[in-house]
This record gives sequence, structure tokens and C-alpha cells, in this order.
Amino acid sequence: MRLKVTKSSKSTRLYAIKSTYDPKTKKTSSKIAAKLGTAEEVMEREGLDFDGAIAWARAEIARMTKDEALDAAAATVRLRPAKRIEKGARRRANAGYLFPAKVLSELGLKDICGRIAEGQGFDFDLGEIAEHLVTGRMLAPSSKLATFKWCQKLVEPPAFAEHQIYRALSVLAEHADAIQAGLYKSSTKLHRRRTGVLYYDCTNYFFEIEGADEDGDRRYGVSKEHRPNPIVQMGLFMDADGIPLAFRITPGNTSEQTTLKPLERTIVKEFGESRFVVCTDAGLSSKDNRLFNTQGGRAFVTVQSIKKMKTEMREWALDPAGWKLSGSDVAYDLRKVGEVEMWERVFYKERWAKDDDGFEQRYVAAFSFKYMEYQASIREQQAERAGAKAAKGAKAVERRSPNDPARFLSVEHVTAQGELADRAVVSLDESKIAEEARYDGFSCIATSLEDDPADIIAINKRRWQIEECFRIMKTEFKARPVYLSRADRIRGHFLTCFIALLVYRLMDERLGHEFTCEELLSTLRGMDMLELSGEGWVPAYTRDDVTDALHDVFGFRTDYEIVTNRQMGKVLTAAHSTKVKGTKR
Repeated sequence: MRLKVTKSSKSTRLYAIKSTYDPKTKKTSSKIAAKLGTAEEVMEREGLDFDGAIAWARAEIARMTKDEALDAAAATVRLRPAKRIEKGARRRANAGYLFPAKVLSELGLKDICGRIAEGQGFDFDLGEIAEHLVTGRMLAPSSKLATFKWCQKLVEPPAFAEHQIYRALSVLAEHADAIQAGLYKSSTKLHRRRTGVLYYDCTNYFFEIEGADEDGDRRYGVSKEHRPNPIVQMGLFMDADGIPLAFRITPGNTSEQTTLKPLERTIVKEFGESRFVVCTDAGLSSKDNRLFNTQGGRAFVTVQSIKKMKTEMREWALDPAGWKLSGSDVAYDLRKVGEVEMWERVFYKERWAKDDDGFEQRYVAAFSFKYMEYQASIREQQAERAGAKAAKGAKAVERRSPNDPARFLSVEHVTAQGELADRAVVSLDESKIAEEARYDGFSCIATSLEDDPADIIAINKRRWQIEECFRIMKTEFKARPVYLSRADRIRGHFLTCFIALLVYRLMDERLGHEFTCEELLSTLRGMDMLELSGEGWVPAYTRDDVTDALHDVFGFRTDYEIVTNRQMGKVLTAAHSTKVKGTKR
């Protein structure tokens, strides 16, 4: 290290400068290792003249250099083969949690919880419990008891008790809207939130516990997974990058279409966002919701089922004539277009239409040869499954969902002589298959926007990200089955799942989407360290591309042959710093 002196008209500032060499770029760069204050402050504090202050600064830098050299020195550890390890002593701890903990620190979750806890007289640290519930949901998803036990295996075991977790869940649930709004505002410092288009969808989560609540959220309803268990329903908004914005839990027997407006009003009121486009699937696009999103500078983009359109509009959408490509005014007839040349292209046609009540909206129909082949292959597989189900008799015709292969089956009751009777004969209905084939490759969007059709189609294409959000929560974070029974604790549980999803998405953005969710979480879960009492920590994980990326992006390292206790202290300080790390891979 060296001393740098910067003079101004008011003061002389002293800095410790460190030079570093990057073997990849083969370039040397310098950075400020420490700010030593001004010469005037040193002169006053130490009773020195100007030259003495400079000498003091040089001596301080020499001391810092010596300490750094001692830290970098090789460690010699004496282990005796005849000495047994101490019974009950912890020897292994997880350090992977430090990376999501860094994002939580930057989001200011502890500060948000601290403001909630002011004057409440809690006997626990609400922010500490919230942070550990979130990291536990990401890295060791399980019951709250199991999460508490997992927390004891971290480099820094927390101080709270198991029973305090349940009390904290109730408090978190009570302030869920305020916490979400606070996290949204702080997340804008970490990543530019693209809220011009918001995506909304619903899913539900089942309980292993039998029996519905009389007044709570746990009710019997239509399960997405066709389970007979009671469920709760989650409505989720995300931004254009797939980063979650807000969520709300509703009873499991609630109609999905009624869940959009209350949460949207919360976003307008609590988040300060009022002008945006809401994109949903067909199941959430009731006329009431569409009308709601033509007010206050908002707009809507929603999937429109061609099968459910009026005859005139349906025939218009399926008519092979009058199609266009983005950037061209040429009209195409799909019957005369080369499938191979246009395989990757998306054709469109558009028109405005009013319903019987005078409500006008724009329809953008789309067609793709690639999508046509995809739908045809799916239907062929479903027809095969339907044929196999036909052998089971009339029971096989029962449909569990609109896309159940049983929709291709028909049943007739006949005798051996062909007369009507009680005996059921189930068979594939080729006419139903042919009718559905008419729609291959076609889709339609309803919207209040007047933008370019290609832009509207692009908006709708990104809906897959919200499905991925639900998949991550259910599969990676194991948000269900839910083992809690109290309504407030159930809502607190889903708040921690939501925050875990937010943290993962922000980490993924910072890592440049280089790794899958499974790769990243699996690596974090396996980043264990062996503790050498009195010496430091030795990595017990395999260094790979994921660990390298994490250390490069987050600015602290645990991948040295040994991390001394002093170095680990610096790592912990960096991981809990609220200062936003701006590096992006």
C-alpha cells in the first residue's frame, strides 16, 4: 500500500491506496483501501505539525500492510491422531447463506422490520428472524422447526429461540403489505424495475392437514394439482423482468377473477405505481377486470380464447387470408406461404370490435407454423393416451381439466346387437380431434393498447416467467404442502416464500442469468466450511464456475485454502453491509 495526498482549498485528505493486478486482463489498477481522514484532523488529534501528520499516515499504512501480510501468511495447524474430537463441538457450517443474506441486507429487510417493531416490546429481533426464515426457505426448505435447527449450522448461528419464530410469523403477516412496499422501493436501488408492464396470475397450495377453516383461508376449492386437500390461493404480480412485485393470499374457494383488483389497488396506493399495462391469461380476463384496467392511465393485454369468441370473430381469426408480418404491409394467405421459409416467423392480423354492451377492444390474432407443429404433436400424444384410457370404460370419459385427453373420447350405450342399452362402449372421436386441429398454430390477444402488434405479441410471450415463479416456489422452495394451521402464520409463511423468490430473482439478474435456479441453489446449499478452532475456516465444497461467479459479483471470498478468523470477520461484515454492491456479471 502507498500514501496518496489530495489537497484542496479547505483541507488535505490522506488515503491508503492499494494496487491490484488482474491476471485475466493483465492490467494493474488502484483502489482506496482506507480513508485516513484529513491532515488537519490528524494534526489536531495527535498534536503534530503537517510533516508529522504525513509521517503518522505512512506509519499507519505500514501497519496495515504488515497486518495484511500476516493474514496472507500460510497457516500451520497441528492435529494429533491420538486426540479425539470434542463431543458435541460443531465442526462444519454453511457459508452459502451469506450471498442471499447480502441481498437481504441491501434490500434493508432488517430496517423495515425494525420500524415495524418500534415500541412493540418484542423479546426477539424481528428482522433477524425474517432474514433467517427467507434464507432457510431458499437453502433448506422445510418446517419451521427444521429451519430453526438448520440455522444452528450456519457460520453465524442466530440467537433467537424456536417459539419466537411463530410469533414473528404473525407479526410479518400483519404487516405484509407494508413489507412488500418497502422491499419494492429498496429493490429499485439494486435493479431498474421495469413496471410499465405487470404480469398477474394465480395458483394454489395444498395442506396435508385435513379439514377446512370456517373463517380462515384454508378452504376446499379447485386444486391446480387435482388434490382433494384444502387449499389457499396466491395471486402474484411480477414486473417485465420476472421479478416479483406483490402478492396476496386469499381463501382457496375464491374465484381467481376477483383477486386481481384488490391487489392492483394496493400497488397503486402503497407502491406509488399507477400507469401500467396488466397482462393476464384467459382465466383472469373477465370483462370487469378489463374495464378496470382501462382507467387511471392503465391498459390490459390478455389471452383471448378463439374457441370462445363469437362465430364472426372466430371465423375472422381462423381465416387463412389477410395475414401480415411485422414491418410489412403485404397481405399473406397462409395456404400459399412456404412453411419452411416462414417457420420462425409470426403472422398477425388485427381489428377492433365492440360487444353487445358497447365495450370496444382490439383483437390481435397470431399464427406460427412452429406453434402449429407443436400443438399437433401434443394433441397426437394426448390422443394416444385417450385411446389407452378408452379400455377402462365409461369412467375414462370423466374429465379432470379442459385439457384432459378424455375430451377426445365419446361413449355409447349399446347391446351386442347394436341397440341402445346400459353397456358402455368408449372410443376415440375423430371428429373432435379434427375440430381441435383447426386451431393449430392460432392464438389471439385482446387489448386496449394501440401499440404495434409485434410489441403486443412480445408482451404476451413473457407470461411464461410468472409460471416459472410459481414452479420455483413449489419445487425449489417447497412452499407446499403447508403444515401451519393458523391463518396469520400461513400468510407469514407465504410472505417469506415471496421474499425468497424476490432475492433469487435479484441474484439471478446480478449473475447475468448464467445458471439455472437448481444450479445456483444447489451450490449455495453445499457451500460448507470446516471450522478449525482458533485458526479459521477451510472450504469443504468444490470450487466451480458458480462459486467463482458468486464471489466475483458479491465482492467477498470464502474460497481460499483457509479463511482466517480475521478474514471471516471481514466476510461477515461485507455480507451484512447495506451498501449496494454494483458489480454485475
